[in-house]
Amino acid sequence: MDFSFTEEQTLLRNTVQSLLADKYDFDTRRKVVKTAEGWRPEMWAQFAELGLLAAPFSEELGGLGGGAIENMIIMEEFGRHLVVEPYLETVVIAGGFLREGGSKEQQEALIPGIIGGETVWAFAYAEPQGRYNLADLTTTAKKDGSGYTINGYKAVVLGAPWAQKLIVTARTSGAQRDRDGISVFIVDKSAAGVSTRDYPTVDGRRASEITFENVKVGADALIGTEGKGLPLIEKITDEAIAALSAEATGCMKELNTATVEYCKTRKQFGVPIGKFQVLQHRMVDMFMAYEQSVSMTYMVNLKLGEGDAERTKAAAGAKVQIGKAGRFVGQQAVQLHGGMGMTDELNVGHYFKRLTMIDTQFGNVDYQLKRYSEAA
Repeated sequence: MDFSFTEEQTLLRNTVQSLLADKYDFDTRRKVVKTAEGWRPEMWAQFAELGLLAAPFSEELGGLGGGAIENMIIMEEFGRHLVVEPYLETVVIAGGFLREGGSKEQQEALIPGIIGGETVWAFAYAEPQGRYNLADLTTTAKKDGSGYTINGYKAVVLGAPWAQKLIVTARTSGAQRDRDGISVFIVDKSAAGVSTRDYPTVDGRRASEITFENVKVGADALIGTEGKGLPLIEKITDEAIAALSAEATGCMKELNTATVEYCKTRKQFGVPIGKFQVLQHRMVDMFMAYEQSVSMTYMVNLKLGEGDAERTKAAAGAKVQIGKAGRFVGQQAVQLHGGMGMTDELNVGHYFKRLTMIDTQFGNVDYQLKRYSEAA
């Protein structure tokens, strides 16, 4: 496998690095997440202006002709700066659903809004009883004339307070946990019957609890084939896992850098604590966990185009590694910084919180280990 980046991909990374170094330092980010809005629409517009929101879309769809590797590059840099803007939810997930399952009419009508930064999306899939099972749905979509009526409840819909449109999974037939009978819909958040309760998450982002009460959508709101949506949902969530893995490696890279620098300057018994062999061993273990995570991230992004079984194993394996490594690196970084490691003024605790949230998103270590064993 060739792990070298093309000239265009290197240029993309340099562009993102330059922008974030200039506009997304840690103190600025702290102030932004404490505002009522919790994000910067003007920064989202700048992402669009620089072509970041167009990077993974084909030229036929108005994009720059990239794909998963471009998402990986962008998400890694976003992880290094703890970017809160909903790139994952809008570009990777919603864009993925439209690209892989959307009709030509849906693609032409909706993808330009994503690329131009005018439309923000959120993915409403999780339900309280479902744990991580994507097929465990009580939200229903009943046929109503030529369209559908949606009723149900979705929990922890990340990015929903900022979104105008939602990707919603609902059951059109079958029992609660059947693999068949699941469909995917596009719903306007402003539609009659949609109510939200917004709140901040532990990592400084925003999420919503969303209730759908007799929400009517047209036949053109259906993505893909009625009742056959689960394979598409699994494919897009695996793409999201690949992107999240890249974000996590960015977080771990910054934690390693900050910890090594601190251990070079913090003195105890008249010498830098980085001189103590036991702490050197810890930092080496942190670096190894990070490097293994990078390897798994590259692997899953390169395997997204393969068959379902290979893709599932790659995504589950990467998520297991990211979950274990993220916890280890985060805990050690906090430990080596001492009590101040969890203070709000220091970035270490914020990276650890983000890694903890990434571990739980789309299935934690235990769930993904089970998923890997079933796919093997």
